Amino acid sequence: MNIIAAVNSDWGLGFDGTQSIVIPEDRRRFKELTDGGVVITGRKTFEDLRKPLPNRKNIILTRDRSFQVDGAFVAYSIDEVLAEIADDDPNRVFVIGGGEVYRLFLSRCTVAYITKIESAPQSDTFFPDLDVLPDWSLEQRGEILESAGVRYSFLVYNKDGLDSI
Repeated sequence: MNIIAAVNSDWGLGFDGTQSIVIPEDRRRFKELTDGGVVITGRKTFEDLRKPLPNRKNIILTRDRSFQVDGAFVAYSIDEVLAEIADDDPNRVFVIGGGEVYRLFLSRCTVAYITKIESAPQSDTFFPDLDVLPDWSLEQRGEILESAGVRYSFLVYNKDGLDSI
């Protein structure tokens, strides 16, 4: 299973339920990597997306038992999510947020696709800092790119002791 996230230089994910900085090239990379796969999201992040992502199996994790979405599987526990993806290729399963869902699934993931943005706007939600976690290591560091004056790079982290991408 994989994680995919765009983070600020302080590992901030966003503020008030949405990304602080949106980079079109990051959105394209997200689409390319997740297209045809499975995406796992929390309810709050799903509400920011507004609808299931096309050409993907959408799984939404929530505590709200009344929450339902056409075109998505709604799960009420990690075990339900794991049962739903049991027959899916784990290399095509992506945890896409938000902060709480990232923390819940990080230990079950082997690869993290990170877009690191060289800016630190106000954030109220953070991704775990993979640079200080002992079981994660930087596998690939892309070149520094720029979009509308914002510098960023694509990084790939690998859980130590496991095969990389």
